[in-house]
Amino acid sequence: MTDDTRIKTVATNRKAWHNYEILEKYEAGIELIGSEVKSLRAAMISFKDSFAMVKRGEIILYKFHIAAYEKASHFNHEPERPRRLLLHRKEIRKIEAKIEEKGLTLVPLRVYFSGPYAKIELGVARGKRKYDKRQAIAKREADRDIRRAFKQNR
Repeated sequence: MTDDTRIKTVATNRKAWHNYEILEKYEAGIELIGSEVKSLRAAMISFKDSFAMVKRGEIILYKFHIAAYEKASHFNHEPERPRRLLLHRKEIRKIEAKIEEKGLTLVPLRVYFSGPYAKIELGVARGKRKYDKRQAIAKREADRDIRRAFKQNR
């Protein structure tokens, strides 16, 4: 495996897995400017309230916060500017058809570098209700208890 094909995860959106049921995942490139790449490599990002929408045949990522890079002086970027995501037209049409369904949205799941390119993993998601979240927590705790009991019996 060469350095160019290695994947380095920058950050994951754990809150998305808690608040949404992820139905499908897609990989997209992110259109960034220089200082954004530097901040992204330093993991100075926040997923809070971020989402993606299809506008005029393009997928745009909103409220995705990439902190300003200190050393960029007056050439710095706006932290929460809308960013265009790079996908094939066929994939965009497929995603658009899916998110037109009632209750589905497009949320960022993780940001990573694949070689020199910044990528984002998007998920077509349906919001979880409160009881769904409680069930997920109960299942996770039960699994943890089972693993703990199994580990003690060894």
